[in-house]
Parts: sequence; structure tokens; C-alpha cells
Amino acid sequence: MELERFSYDNKIVRNFAYATMLWGVVGMLVGLLIATQLFVPELNFSIPFLTFGRIRPLHTNAVIFAFVGNAIFMGIYYSLPRLLKTPMFSKLLSAIHFWGWQLIIVAAAITLPLGITTSKEYAELEWPIDIAITLVWVVFGINMIGTLLKRRESHIYVAIWFYLATWVTVAVLHIVNSFEIPVTFLKSYSLYAGVQDALVQWWYGHNAVAFFLTTPYLGLMYYYLPKAANRPVYSYRLSILHFWTLIFIYIWAGPHHLLYSALPDWAQSLGTVFSAMLIAPSWGGMINGLLTLRGAWDRVRQDPILKFMVVAVTAYGMATFEGPTLSLKNVNAIAHFTDWIIAHVHVGALGWNGFLTFGILYWLIPRLWRTNLYSVKMANVHFWIGFLGIVFYALSMWFSGITQSLMWKQFNDLGTLQYPNFLETVLQIVPMYIIRATGGTLYLTGVVLMIYNLIKTIRQGSFLAEESAEAPALHPFKDPFKKGTRHRWLEGKPVYFTVASLIVILIGGIVEFVPTFLVKSNIPTIASVKPYTPLELQGRDIYIREACNSCHSQLVRPFRSETERYGEYSKAGEYVYDHPFLWGSKRTGPDLHRVGGKYPNSWHYLHMENPRSMSPGSLMPPYPWLLENDLNTSTTAAKIKALRKIGVPYPEGYEDIANDELVKQADAIALDLQKNGIPAEPQKEIIALIAYLQRLGTDIKVNKQTAQK
Repeated sequence: MELERFSYDNKIVRNFAYATMLWGVVGMLVGLLIATQLFVPELNFSIPFLTFGRIRPLHTNAVIFAFVGNAIFMGIYYSLPRLLKTPMFSKLLSAIHFWGWQLIIVAAAITLPLGITTSKEYAELEWPIDIAITLVWVVFGINMIGTLLKRRESHIYVAIWFYLATWVTVAVLHIVNSFEIPVTFLKSYSLYAGVQDALVQWWYGHNAVAFFLTTPYLGLMYYYLPKAANRPVYSYRLSILHFWTLIFIYIWAGPHHLLYSALPDWAQSLGTVFSAMLIAPSWGGMINGLLTLRGAWDRVRQDPILKFMVVAVTAYGMATFEGPTLSLKNVNAIAHFTDWIIAHVHVGALGWNGFLTFGILYWLIPRLWRTNLYSVKMANVHFWIGFLGIVFYALSMWFSGITQSLMWKQFNDLGTLQYPNFLETVLQIVPMYIIRATGGTLYLTGVVLMIYNLIKTIRQGSFLAEESAEAPALHPFKDPFKKGTRHRWLEGKPVYFTVASLIVILIGGIVEFVPTFLVKSNIPTIASVKPYTPLELQGRDIYIREACNSCHSQLVRPFRSETERYGEYSKAGEYVYDHPFLWGSKRTGPDLHRVGGKYPNSWHYLHMENPRSMSPGSLMPPYPWLLENDLNTSTTAAKIKALRKIGVPYPEGYEDIANDELVKQADAIALDLQKNGIPAEPQKEIIALIAYLQRLGTDIKVNKQTAQK
């Protein structure tokens, strides 16, 4: 059989490898800064761009989409051509993909500290950047599927199944969750409101973890672990079972992020049941990965690459055991909104994504530069420093989370809360925050060590830009479509395979979305709930800009400990005009859904100026610029019109008088402040924020007789 000659493009792999290391350091450095701000809030230096709320999404986006994203593309651009025995479909598309992705990351790094955000976790970027993400993702897809169509291998390997499922599912998730109505060039409102927005967001958020942090990494595991161990994958049949059950079940589990919320009970139950089922395929994949090392375990003692990969797969197993456990309602009642969730997320991110990426880099870089690793000893030191960093991080956050929850729920003998002041529960866990930051420092130190080791490796080697290869042309053999060979048949049909993956992942979303959106009784409305006034609306957007929802929830769950602390539990109908929803996912500070009317205007003013003046010992940063910045009212009319288009019942023409009403309400608040000795000016941003905070939860406080419309 005649062999055809061709070459693999290693330059695109090199570029993504460089980007992985660069953004990894940036993302982790920002993470370390915000972790330290939790016990030294002065580290924001009273600069808006450095406050916890604004740079927390910078940390999550940098780690998820910059560090992990570039690592995914690095791994795929190396493995895909070699598995298919053909170059990538187009070098031009590869270059557009690389530079387009880096520009998106830079855009995120600029806009997020400026407070330009949608507030939706892991989807904070505004609509022009969302469009850019869509275009770059399509370019990546065309390049990948084009490569599949010109392959020289009949069957597509299991790693590529996961690459395909990743591409098609992330496309669906991103598009559906990004439906929003633009207000200005860098401001939009979510098309969905309240409970529906929460369901879509956590369907996206959970599956962003599933299909950006998990399935592509499983594909990388199925390629790089056998390569590093020089062993075949343990079980082909288990791979098939692992793949299809995982992508089918994962997509249903999103509602477990909304247990005990205003989401309909049936949707919460679906999330719990499918989350519990998810442990089976997840552990099937972990077992398949670990058993691939059969006969090679003795090498794990010496080989740092295998050490990183074994711990990565084990961390995947731990995280996928903990996830279903946390989705049980009794466990969730303890863990949700606490640092336990932070520990869970970081076991996956630091252990699974981080360590597998390090293992791949240590395996890949010497091959691209045709040399040996500069220092195996240094790589082993990196492994142990990183491992210790994970242990410090996870243990401190588990302990912190359980402590928080127990203190929030503790009652004394008189039947009242043992710790009614929320701040008491925060100060108790400060030592855990210090240990967490120590763990992060260790982990980042290991990464810096790795980069030094790889730079020395690169300098001693010679880069191979075009790697020659040869293989016979695609053999026109066709597997029959019959029992026993159906999957083999499908493996030879990449387009059918992609369509089948799409159908499988759509089922769960459709079943959960359609009733929630179309059955009115799922979201009972409340007659006394009205749209926000223009000033409250502007204040809400300041709340979003400063990402107050990073630390404060707006969801009182139906627990005695929460209704005693905050007030009446939250109802679905209270959020029908909230575009987007602002329930939050973590309580570093107290819930704010019933804060309206709880404190006078002067308390809020002084608290935002210097939190410690009203709450001695508070770890909340000050926001002095809110007292200095003038409120931008030029956008009020556009905001009113945009919200009316998506269902908020502002009367026609209301936008023409909106700023007049805004001024009246601002004058009233400023006058009240002045009466209390505060020289407040009505045109400042702080006035709008106070108006919004004083509105929260008051619709049903004013009129407790709710009515079904």
C-alpha cells in the first residue's frame, strides 16, 4: 500500500503551550490576590479596579477560559492530527483561532476590572465579546471537523469523541445562555428573568464545568495518559459506556445548584436524581484511566509526568464523588453558600485540570524541542509543592465551610440564633482564609518552578516546526450497521457522531426548560411586585458593576435559621422583573434579599464609605468612589426601553419622564441624609445604590397578601 507524506504543524501547539503558561500564572496570581483580600481587605488600595468583586470574575475567567482553554487547544492541536494521521484542515483557521482566543482573553482582562459585566457566573463578558467567542468557536469547529473529514484513519478514537461532544455542547450552552438585549455598546440585559434566568444560568454554569473543564480533559486523558504510560487504554467497551452515559446525564444536573430556591420542586428533584446517577459514568472514566496504568505502576514512583496524571485522575474521582454528594438535599442544606463549595471546585481545578495540564506540558515540551526535560528532580519538587498546596487549600476550605454552616444554623437554649451577627461567623474562619492563601502560594510557586524548568528545556533543545509523517490513504472499508458493530460503524461517521452527540445533550435541557418557560403555574406572580424605579434600576446596575453578588446572595431559603436571620423566605414571583437574577452562589457576607428598610439611608451611606465604621472588624472593602462619582443618567431611557421589550411592564413613553422621577427620588434620599448630618449630593452613584438596597424585598413586606394574577 502506497504511503502518503505530510507534516504536522507544531507551531500552533507551541503557541497554545506558551499561552497556557502565561495565563496560568496571571489567573493564579489574581486568585492569590483576592484570597488574601479576604483577610487583608486593604490590599485593594481603594482602587475600584482591584476590588474583590471586580477581579474575582477575572480570576475565574482567566483560569477557566485562558489557562484551561489554551491547554485544551494545545492538547487537541497536537493529538487530533496524529490520531487522524493528517495535518489540521487549515493553518489559517488555526491562526485565527489562536489569536482570536487571545484577543477575547485580553478583552475580558480589560472589561471585567472596569465593572463591565453581565454578572452571570462564568459568562460575565458582555455581548460584543460573546459574539466574538461564538465566531472563534465556529472557526475551531470548522477546523476540527474539516480535519476529521480528510483523515487517513477509518475510526475516530475515544479522545476525539470527547473533543466533538465538547465543541457541540459548549456551542449550545454559550448561545442559549447569552441571549440578551443590548442597551449600549457594552451593556445588556439577560433575555430571561428571575427563576428562568437562574435555571438557564446554572444549566450553563454546571455544564460549563462539565463540557469545558471535564469532557475535553477526559479526551486529553485518553490520549496522553496511555502515551505517557506506554500502555493501551484499559477498556474500549468501558470507554463507550463512559462517553455516552456521561454526556447524557451531565446535562440534567444543573438544577442541583438551586436546591431550596424558588425553582419549582420538580426541577430541583431532577437535578438531584441525575447528579446522583452521574457518579457511575464519572467513576467509570476514572477507573478506565487508572487501570490503563496496569503494569506501569512501578514507574509512577520515579516519573513526575505519571505522578501528575495519576493525582489528576484521582482528583477527578474525588470531585465527581463530592459533586453528587453535595447535590443531595440534606448535604446541600449544609454546604450551599459556604466555602465547602469553593473547596469542591478547587479540588477539580487544581487537581484535575491543573495537574493533568502540568503532566501534558512535561510530556509535550521535550518532544516539540527534541530534547530531554531539563530537570526531572525539579519536576518532582513541583509535584510535591503543588500537591501540598492542594491539601492546604482543600482542607482549610472544607473546615471553613462546615464551620460557617454550623454557626449560621446554631440556636441557643432560648430558641434564638446563637450568632445573630453574621460578622461573627466571618471572623471565626479568618485563620482558614490564611491557610488557603498559603496553599495557593505553594501551588503558584510550583507553577513558576515548572515554567523555569520548561524554559531551560526549550533553550537546550531545537524546535521542530513541521514534523514529517507518512501514512496510507484512507481505506474505504465500511463497518456493517448491525448488532455488535453499531458503534464501530458510528466511529467511522464523524458527522453522524456529532449529530448524535447533539441530540443526546439536548434532551435534558429541553425537558427542564420547556415546562419552566411555558407552564405559568411554575412561576406564580405576585400582584404587589412592581418594576424598579429609574433610580433603583440605575442602582441595581451599580450593584452589578461592583459584583456585590460575588459575596452577597439574594435568596432566603425556607430554613428556620434563615427566616430568623433575614426574614420571610424568597418567592419565585418576587424576581419576575430581575434581568438578570442576582441570587449569588456564595455568602462571604450576609444575604441581602430582605435588607430593604432594615437600616436607615445614613447607615448604607457610611457603610459603603467605610464598612468598619458601622461593622467594626468587617472584611468588606470600602467603596469611596461611589460617593464621588456622578450617576450616568444618559442611559436611563435606553434601559427602560430595552427592559420593556423583554417583558417588564413600563408604560409607553415612560422613558421620556424617567429621569425626572429619578431626580425626585434621589433628592428625597439626599435630603434624608442631609438631615442626618451627611453632606450627600443627589447626583452621586451612592444615592442610586441606596435606593436599590432599600427596595430589596420590600414588595412583599409592604403587602403580605399576595395574589395570583
